[in-house]
Amino acid sequence: MSIRVVVADDQDLVRAGLVMILGAQPSIDVIGEAADGIQALEVCRRLRPDVLLVDIRMPGSTGSR
Repeated sequence: MSIRVVVADDQDLVRAGLVMILGAQPSIDVIGEAADGIQALEVCRRLRPDVLLVDIRMPGSTGSR
């Protein structure tokens, strides 16, 4: 069974790197991405991931809330 992950980061390059690293792991499925906090919430509501990996500071909302 794989861990279903959504990655949220406002920097495209950072987000792409995290997706690439996590996607290379056989036990992790990256099922979604978000570029800001509001989009992260929408993606999570729709996809219901096991884990949300979120940047601590992003436009729209932050990981500290």
